[in-house]
Amino acid sequence: MNEVSKTRDDVNDASPHQSSEKIQPLAQCPHVVIVGAGFGGLAAAQQLAQVAVRVTVLDQYNYHLFQPLLYQVATAGLSPANIAWPVRYILKRQKNARIIMARVTGMNLATKSLILKNHADIPYDYLVLATGARHSYFGRDEWAKYAPGIKTVADATMLRQKILLAFEKAEMEEDAEERKRLLTFIIIGGGPTGVEMAGAIAELARHSIVHDFQSIVPASARIILIEAGTRILASFHEKLSCHAKKALEKSGVEVMTNVRVEHLDQNGILTRDHKIESRNVIWAAGVKASDAGKWLGVGTDHNGRVLVNQSLNIASEDPLYKDIFVIGDTAAYVPQGKQYPLPGVAPVAKQMGCYAARTITARIRGEKGDQPFVYKDMGSMAMIGRNHAVADFKIAYCKKRMRMSGFFGWWIWSIAHVYFLIGLRNRFAVAMNWLWQYITRQRGARLITAEDQSRL
Repeated sequence: MNEVSKTRDDVNDASPHQSSEKIQPLAQCPHVVIVGAGFGGLAAAQQLAQVAVRVTVLDQYNYHLFQPLLYQVATAGLSPANIAWPVRYILKRQKNARIIMARVTGMNLATKSLILKNHADIPYDYLVLATGARHSYFGRDEWAKYAPGIKTVADATMLRQKILLAFEKAEMEEDAEERKRLLTFIIIGGGPTGVEMAGAIAELARHSIVHDFQSIVPASARIILIEAGTRILASFHEKLSCHAKKALEKSGVEVMTNVRVEHLDQNGILTRDHKIESRNVIWAAGVKASDAGKWLGVGTDHNGRVLVNQSLNIASEDPLYKDIFVIGDTAAYVPQGKQYPLPGVAPVAKQMGCYAARTITARIRGEKGDQPFVYKDMGSMAMIGRNHAVADFKIAYCKKRMRMSGFFGWWIWSIAHVYFLIGLRNRFAVAMNWLWQYITRQRGARLITAEDQSRL
């Protein structure tokens, strides 16, 4: 489902003891290093819980982030703590796992080691690269400071502050034109992130804070969703895409398709046919992979993803690469009979992580050759707004697909996202938060930190 995978705390239910396969001291076991504690990296680590290997999980952050709900942090619906969980806690019962908070800056293929910033190099026997992705501005990186995206907790909290500050500044602004700019929100990119962000901002402005101001009418805020393609949610069935467009427009969002942004700055955007002034531009149009391809010195696609073969190894005959697996957003994997790589969503990363771990286990045991990786499509989902979502998923043990929209799609979306969160506390907190929001239409995370008040 849209960036939702079975990333649960299953490891907490596993036995803390290693299997009888482990006959030598742990220090003498093969060393598997996993870079990235996202969906794919965690799946690989958990899959190796009962295998006689040493597992080291490297990440520059100390938490696993449930990215599908980041937009709710950015629109004051949830707190960051509701969608993040410490990696050490998730893997605390996995006795063969070690967690290191560090940043990888390169690697030495000859010595089979990773180069870390401000730390000693770390050697590996097997390497799993699950380093994720970041924003792509299609060669216009100077746009980043005017149109922030949303990939990390820091991105989400910064966007939340930017959105809330826009209303606060508009409340005090006497110039009508500047007030109009402050109350205009432009979201660039009509994929799931852009659609969900547009719908959430509309809900915030038209319901959550509608009675909180005296000088402005928040419901008058102009919210514009811009998509360069022919329709939003292009990866969904056309009927679901049409439903999403109608639902957004009903909530007050202006949906512009076949519109490409040609220029962007602090004053707004410029397209071939439009000039829209705004102080609030949000980027949801594209991503690019991490620098893993540069570390490896291998070929990548136009998004920087490493080209991999059917075993998720680097597509090269060089033996230096045979023990390196690339998964998730970092990998450009084209299934047999397909023309395009698998999308960078959580179910793909999760399944790739499990596959890489099983393949490593088989190689250590000297079992037969690798079976090709096969992705089982779990479907996609996107939230549009209150009582509106679209869902397109495959029914288990059946070849048919289920397509839902409206209230039932919203209900399925809500259940799935609560279920796949890590930790009982997070599931309960998010469920109660959503229930309160549904009844009262109030958002409890509308905080602007002290540092940001200086911008007023």
